[in-house]
Amino acid sequence: MFLKSLLVLGGVPWVFGKVQYMGMSIAGFEFGCDIDGTCPIGTAQSPMNSDGLISQSPMDSDALGQMQHFANDDDMNVFRLPVSWQFLVNNKFGGTLDSNNFGKYDQLMQACLGLGTFCAIDFHNFARFNGQIIGQSSGAVTDAQFADIWSQLATKYKNNDKVIFGLMNEPHDLDVPTWANTVQAAVTAIRNAGASSQMILLPGTDFASAGKFVSSGSGDALIKVTNPDGSIDGLILDLHKYLDINNSGTHAECTTDNVDAFAIAADFLRQHDRKALVSETGAASTDSCFTDFCAQNKFLNDNSDVFLGYIAWSAGAFSTSYLLSLTPSKQNGKYVNNKLAAQCVVAPWANAGPATLVPSATAIATTSPAGGATPSQTEVPTSITAPNSVTGGGKATSTVSGMKTTITPSSATVKVSAGGGIFASSRANQTVSGPITGARTSSSSQASSTGGAGPEMRRFAGGLLAGSLLFAIVL
Repeated sequence: MFLKSLLVLGGVPWVFGKVQYMGMSIAGFEFGCDIDGTCPIGTAQSPMNSDGLISQSPMDSDALGQMQHFANDDDMNVFRLPVSWQFLVNNKFGGTLDSNNFGKYDQLMQACLGLGTFCAIDFHNFARFNGQIIGQSSGAVTDAQFADIWSQLATKYKNNDKVIFGLMNEPHDLDVPTWANTVQAAVTAIRNAGASSQMILLPGTDFASAGKFVSSGSGDALIKVTNPDGSIDGLILDLHKYLDINNSGTHAECTTDNVDAFAIAADFLRQHDRKALVSETGAASTDSCFTDFCAQNKFLNDNSDVFLGYIAWSAGAFSTSYLLSLTPSKQNGKYVNNKLAAQCVVAPWANAGPATLVPSATAIATTSPAGGATPSQTEVPTSITAPNSVTGGGKATSTVSGMKTTITPSSATVKVSAGGGIFASSRANQTVSGPITGARTSSSSQASSTGGAGPEMRRFAGGLLAGSLLFAIVL
């Protein structure tokens, strides 16, 4: 209790050791979806083994076996289960969940839930239904219709806290404030259906790109979305990011580790005391990607005060020959990860240590000298430790060699929690043309770039506030 009061007194933010959630997408039901929101159900492929769906995976994929392997051997604790709106209603727009098709999807959901893991519904429609933007195309697809389908799903799963409602995969080319109203309608419908405690993922435009989350206005618009009671409990910002030249996930070579993009997003999240989940990210198994993808996921773990976790793309019904495949192969009757999954998805999380305060934190703040000179970084060593997870608040500025240094913690109130939990504190990529290989196929070559500048900071400490902590301890 004494330590907790000191932490509140000092107001020092700390970086966690690892993200809370690490997992995998189990693709198949969304195969054939295009970025215009057309999703022919005839190309859907169940990732479940021999279940007699419309178009069975040529690999006769074993989603349950894959998830068991990922959960038991790699300690993954979240799976993302993509599906199209069309498939769930059997192409009857505005209708109820189709008993046959939804039944097939629910088999996958129940297999996931049976492992005790978190399971995310992912509407893979790019904020559209057959070319019409939800809530924005002259009323062709209304917010009410979108809210209704989510109300139906929430009614089905309202009693299971492990279900995550992923409202939409990669919205793009839309009016952001209007889209935020659409998101609000879905959130209200889910909560009013009785799903009062589950996570709801709120995606922005530009294919939910972390690199455009702030500059597009998505962040500012989405943080205004609330639960019906005005709270933001369980409302998590949804980010995606790929590492190739145009953020599309369609090139073999990686050209960025995304640290700059995620640092900008992290700064925004800290300023507004919000959390984000990176619900889709992936790379090819090339030398450049081994370097960059591993570095990206280490950064996410290093900044787990604002990033709840990451979900890699993808396994499930994908062939092991797919460019971004993380589908495990069977050797001697046992599933084995490919090297990219082992080294860049699992290892950064496994090696990060427990999700607690680091023993000795170092604040690294970017300093901005006058005259447009290259920014530098100032390290502020601290040595206060604690056994609990903490986020902190306030903003401090100081002058170092004539340069202004700003240190921006996450909120105005320090919060201490022993167990973490789902809501520690609450608040794109692209597809291009090619043969049907899953959700990342498209007839468009439009791409979303990251943009952005260098990271504002990597870790944060309270500077003088930390000094007050030390003084209090001495006293």
